[in-house]
Amino acid sequence: MRIDLHTHSTASDGTDAPAQLVRNAAAAGLDVVALTDHDTTRGYAEAIGALPEGLTLVTGAELSCRVDGISMHMLAYLFDPEEPALLAERELVRDDRVPRARGMVAKLNELGVPVTWEQVLRIAGEGSVGRPHVATALVELGVVPTVGDAFTEDWLADGGRAFVEKHETDPFEAIRLVKAAGGVTVFAHPAASKRGRTVSEAVIAEMAAAGLDGIEVDHMDHDPDTRARLRGLAKELGLLTTGSSDYHGSRKTCVLGEYTTDPEVYGEITRRATGAFPVPGTGGV
Repeated sequence: MRIDLHTHSTASDGTDAPAQLVRNAAAAGLDVVALTDHDTTRGYAEAIGALPEGLTLVTGAELSCRVDGISMHMLAYLFDPEEPALLAERELVRDDRVPRARGMVAKLNELGVPVTWEQVLRIAGEGSVGRPHVATALVELGVVPTVGDAFTEDWLADGGRAFVEKHETDPFEAIRLVKAAGGVTVFAHPAASKRGRTVSEAVIAEMAAAGLDGIEVDHMDHDPDTRARLRGLAKELGLLTTGSSDYHGSRKTCVLGEYTTDPEVYGEITRRATGAFPVPGTGGV
């Protein structure tokens, strides 16, 4: 089985509509794909409606969190999307994205970059507006060559010249909320140092004690030595290890199935989940 547990659609900051994403996942030879848009479940219905036969969809989300002043992301799988407390927290995070993005546009204007709010909204489309949409605007204007190049201290990285904070959930609260909604939690790309400061192993240990299920080890932002270190940490803490593409369509260079999750780990995730269940494809349209 080929299992990719981290992808994004136009419901957040990917460039594939949810229906196109699942069709592309099937074409890439995947057996299981997780839809994990940022702080939203809006893509579920379209993805399920288009799910090709032979492909299973894992519903999820990537939750924006912050601990000790460090931004981090928590992958949540197979939770009840209507559970009130988790729904309210996701909406709080999502609603704060608009004033944050407006603030980044204002800072960029102060720096002499002629980006406009209308440009960012056009790029975001129906998705939840976020930093990647502002980064794409910088690419369009020729300020940076790629979206990744916008995530530096010169521009949009944490603490960068055009960075603006937003509401982000405490990860310990995120673990509690996801568990209460019947879901499973995996710390996304925990050692992606090119994105900025990373969470310490001591804090990861504290999260494991609080109920964290796993960490994402095989990821494009982790080199081989980092993956080996994270695998050792996961073994020490009794955490599951996953692998994923973090696919964003054409917004990033990664491809579907670039990294995958072991079928036994996937099986354990589905066994632990009680809020929702994987959806088998029956031949979508």
